[in-house]
Amino acid sequence: MSARASESSRISAELTSAQIDDAVRRARQGDVGAFEIVYRAHATRIHGLCRRMTGDDAQARDLVQDVFVRAWERLTTFKEQSAFATWLHRLAVNVVLEQLRSRKRDDTRHTDAGDWIPGPGSMGDRLDARMDLDTALARLPTGARTVFLLHDIEGYSHDEIAQMTGIAPGTARAQLWRARRALMGMLDA
Repeated sequence: MSARASESSRISAELTSAQIDDAVRRARQGDVGAFEIVYRAHATRIHGLCRRMTGDDAQARDLVQDVFVRAWERLTTFKEQSAFATWLHRLAVNVVLEQLRSRKRDDTRHTDAGDWIPGPGSMGDRLDARMDLDTALARLPTGARTVFLLHDIEGYSHDEIAQMTGIAPGTARAQLWRARRALMGMLDA
């Protein structure tokens, strides 16, 4: 963990929910210092979400900045009908999905996990194939990784995922099945 992430985690742990809510209210009124408190309270969690969705730490750091710029721009639209953390989480998911769509990577077109099969290798290669979940997630095609994270990790329904990503609910179900199958294969190797 970087020194900045460690500091952010410490600040977040020290702040009470009431203090964060107060900072959100002040930030909504244009208080930049209050928004910095909000940033420090939520940046580590948003970075983790962005990293899991993209599989790339550098890209995740850039996306965290994009998320908080967007949050600052749209803070007046936060109506306090849900927790700020929930609103920010949804905003982050949308920013990441928007970025993934705009990059138009080749792997976004892969809907079949069968297109992605690691080749045979030496014993050392097979040992390297035993990896942690984050590394396995990063190896999934973007579509399968996105649906897996949104459904199994973040708890969104297939209908919500379909609405956020622009795919059909049935496609979301198929992507989830393929992601689970690919992950089991990678983690059992």
